[in-house]
Amino acid sequence: MNSGQVLTAEQMRAAEQRILDEGTSVFELMQVAAGGAAEWVSRIAAGASVTVLCGPGNNGGDGYVIAHKLREAGLDLTVIAPTEPKTQAAQQARELWDAQVLTSGGGVEGGVLVDCLFGSGLSRPLSGEHALLLRDLVARHAKAIAIDIPSGVATDSAKLLNERLPSFDVTLALGAWKYAHCMLPGRALMGVMRLVEIGVTPTEGAAKRVARPKLTAPHADAHKYRRGLAAIIGGAMPGAARLSAEAAMRSGAGYIKLLSDGPKSGLNPGLVRDARPLAEALNDPRINALLVGPGLGRGDAAVERLKTALEVGKPMVLDADALVLLGPSDLPEEAMVLATPHDGELEQLCKTFSVIAEGRLDRARALAMASGMVVLAKGPDSIIAAPGGETAIAPPAPSWLSIAGTGDVLAGIAVSRMAAGVDPFTAACEAVWLHGEAARQAGPAFTALELAEATSDAYAACL
Repeated sequence: MNSGQVLTAEQMRAAEQRILDEGTSVFELMQVAAGGAAEWVSRIAAGASVTVLCGPGNNGGDGYVIAHKLREAGLDLTVIAPTEPKTQAAQQARELWDAQVLTSGGGVEGGVLVDCLFGSGLSRPLSGEHALLLRDLVARHAKAIAIDIPSGVATDSAKLLNERLPSFDVTLALGAWKYAHCMLPGRALMGVMRLVEIGVTPTEGAAKRVARPKLTAPHADAHKYRRGLAAIIGGAMPGAARLSAEAAMRSGAGYIKLLSDGPKSGLNPGLVRDARPLAEALNDPRINALLVGPGLGRGDAAVERLKTALEVGKPMVLDADALVLLGPSDLPEEAMVLATPHDGELEQLCKTFSVIAEGRLDRARALAMASGMVVLAKGPDSIIAAPGGETAIAPPAPSWLSIAGTGDVLAGIAVSRMAAGVDPFTAACEAVWLHGEAARQAGPAFTALELAEATSDAYAACL
């Protein structure tokens, strides 16, 4: 099993086909999926009445089987199907439910609504009749559960195919996570999400969900250089680099240097400032990773500092102004570079590297392939893409992160993880998770500095 993988609709169909090729029938697989979903629905209903809304395809078939199993468990059931089942497995499931099926939801209300109208693979809007029926039924039930994907949400893009789609309390993903479960705007409608296993095996080329990293305490014989030296290059606006340094000091590396000739006042006493000319300061073979961009500026001096940093050839995180100044021929060959753009910077980088793609996911992937960088497209649904096609999607993080300076903190965590010896893709995954956990540890209405300080607690949660 691989419960962390994220599949497209096509990959999910192929995964199901592998199960069928081993001798399981479509109807038998439907019973496995619907049986697991029915257990969740039964727990959530806690004896309350349940209404199951069934569509014409196999998702509707799941609904008939769920209704059958819940009736066996003694729950009060109502089944609504505005259209007859059209697939063979759905027809078999309909025969299993040998009781009344309403064709209209007028006046139906109850404890729990189960949406089995349309699931994975939907690419067109719901009809007006179906959309209205779904909205009304959700409004007239105390709780709403979506089976696999809420009806009206596109599986692969997470787009909302209709306006005014209702929100659900729980979504039960069948077999594997889909992109719609992980990305906005679709994810925002799904409430609490749970995975129902059906025997799906690992899929080659599948994306993954970013999971809690497994970190360790330093070895007994560790010292600051063995744990990793990260150098952060300051610029015109020193505050941003300082935020990065505060986060880096708490993210695993043993030694953080701020390469800046700016003022020393206000610096953390544990942070070493190197005010020598940048080329001289970077001539230290003990440096394991660099960060350039936070507070760099965009003038001639910033261009020169970026050029000097790139010439060193060290593993590097590029953030903020560095992403705007970067040219298509600036990157050293075989460079280990992690870029951390927000949406505006991602768009700029796509222009720089002549990438044409729609949507953050495809842009991040195409940019990684075109540039050779690992791309962390940061935002409320952060995406990490490697040049070879490996993709990861971050779990939801607190929306309190939507303040200035949190991106500097993320970049600081990432360079610290790279200095500690992990590759850029892994560093990005670990940084995104630690960033979100630090926000949870910091509580509401934190400052960027408080977020950086909470990184220690986030790191401790991974030990």
